[in-house]
Amino acid sequence: MVSVRTPAGQAATTLILSTFRANGLLLGAGDLIGAEHGLTSARWQVLGAIALAERPLTVPQIARRMGLTRQSVHTTVKRLVRDRLLELAPNADHRRSPLVGLTDLGRDTYDVIDGRQATWVNRLARGIDRSDLETAQQVLDELSRRLEAEGSRAQPARRGSREGR
Repeated sequence: MVSVRTPAGQAATTLILSTFRANGLLLGAGDLIGAEHGLTSARWQVLGAIALAERPLTVPQIARRMGLTRQSVHTTVKRLVRDRLLELAPNADHRRSPLVGLTDLGRDTYDVIDGRQATWVNRLARGIDRSDLETAQQVLDELSRRLEAEGSRAQPARRGSREGR
């Protein structure tokens, strides 16, 4: 049975494809912005999650906030600790999940890159109505909430029989 997209489903598909393209371009721009300081977009994301939280976080908390896997955040945190941008501290609430915080070097590095991003994003947003940007953000936030609620239900329903049997 072939499913047909509703008009809203087709519009959502088009938005998703545009989001995939924008994500790739944003990651590339982030890599360029952070390159001078040896940061990829992934590393910058992790620093930013902690900086914006204004407190140390656990790896699972960082992953949830950024929509990343715990495994990728764990790997990134290890590299940032090695580079002395992050430090680990004991977590009284969970022995096996330390708190991840910025070092002074990490804070300084984040602040410099955040300043560069501000200049870049102001140029990027020039000429786009603020209300349009806010609407786009609200739609993406709602899609994110729905995707989180879907969880494992994102897999297509399986039929009783499999092809090739």
